Amino acid sequence: MALAVWLVSFTYTWITLMLDASAIKKPHQQCLSSPKQTRIRETRMRKDDLTKVWHPKREQLLHIEDHDFSTRPGFGGSPVPVGIDVQVESIDSISEVNMDFTMTFYLRHYWKDERLSFPSTTNKSMTFDRRLIQKIWVPDIFFVHSKRSFIHDTTVENIMLRVHPDGNVLFSLRITVSAMCFMDFSHFPLDTQNCSLELESYAYNEEDLMLYWKHGNKSLNTEEHISLSQFFIEEFSASSGLAFYSSTGWYYRLFINFVLRRHVFFFVLQTYFPAMLMVMLSWVSFWIDRRAVPARVSLGITTVLTMSTVVTGVSASMPQVSYVKAVDVYMWVSSLFVFLSVIEYAAVNYLTTVEEWKQLNRRGKISGMYTIDAVQAMAFDGCYHDSESDVDQTSFSLHSEEDSMRTKFTGSPCAESSQIKRKSLGGNVGRTILENNHVIDTYSRIVFPIVYIIFNLFYWGIYV
Repeated sequence: MALAVWLVSFTYTWITLMLDASAIKKPHQQCLSSPKQTRIRETRMRKDDLTKVWHPKREQLLHIEDHDFSTRPGFGGSPVPVGIDVQVESIDSISEVNMDFTMTFYLRHYWKDERLSFPSTTNKSMTFDRRLIQKIWVPDIFFVHSKRSFIHDTTVENIMLRVHPDGNVLFSLRITVSAMCFMDFSHFPLDTQNCSLELESYAYNEEDLMLYWKHGNKSLNTEEHISLSQFFIEEFSASSGLAFYSSTGWYYRLFINFVLRRHVFFFVLQTYFPAMLMVMLSWVSFWIDRRAVPARVSLGITTVLTMSTVVTGVSASMPQVSYVKAVDVYMWVSSLFVFLSVIEYAAVNYLTTVEEWKQLNRRGKISGMYTIDAVQAMAFDGCYHDSESDVDQTSFSLHSEEDSMRTKFTGSPCAESSQIKRKSLGGNVGRTILENNHVIDTYSRIVFPIVYIIFNLFYWGIYV
């Protein structure tokens, strides 16, 4: 009886415990089902949106860590071919004083590195920025005869790397370079300058790297709007060659050649035309009466000083070269013509004075208590006297105060001399002017213009 009671109580207790355990397990399973369902939904969303799929690192895809990129592709074999093409964006400046030019362009390199090949089902390339450049091998191109250069970095550094599945690589840079241009100014400003930008590998000679233009002559492209203030771009061309260094050997070198022809119209307005005007202005002296000493002397000195100013201004904007430039020839010949016009009047004045002294010596002394010759009279009263009547009018006596008082009221001796001279002319003004002109002035009016015109014909025929 006691055993039966014990069995009944044990059975009841076991059933109660089982019911409680099942009641506690159901809510726990319900709580665990919610995160699982969430993960399932997220997985389905990722399958629908491919942009949320987590790819492996691209460095791992390219196997960068598995290779040594400190050596060139195909090390120990044939030289790696590197193709180059250039698109010129602008020629920023050309300086004659510094003998250099500044150019902005896109430099693109093409080569194949099988170490960078990767599997791809779509056969699409991958594009990287500058951060991958430090981890792989790239050509070490530099610019020969460059003074300064930089890679543009706005808004980020302008570097692009594109890798194709078969290992072909495109490496592009946007660079501004200032390089030397060996200019010849012997025909300045009627000159044409040939400048070139030279590209070369710094470390790899012809046994390791072969530079070539990717698309031949079409590898060099230019913007259509490129223009310069003083030059017209006649030609852009690409060429190649080899450069030898005694210590390291032969290197492949590429050339970007361009021909610049200077616009001469600016210099015609600023240099040649003023010089022509000064030369022609100096000829005006030949048509001025030889007796007008102040007018002819001041005109000659003014033209000489003006020509000196023009020559100085042209020389200040040019490099100090040891040979004669075309503009120097024109400026100095024009200055010589201006200087000769001054010398011409000095000769006319001297010969006129000598001729007057000879005439006075033939006439003898002029009667009167106090007489003076023509030169002394001109120095005394400021008037030129070339006849005996004029000299007689300037003769005076010092023993009479009445003469001086009469002179004060009747006018100056110069005025009286001019009145008597006009009466003596008798209206034949043309004959008097011809007589007062020296023969050197007459010939100079013809010879100077003809010689200057001949010089211009030869000058523009030779230099243009």
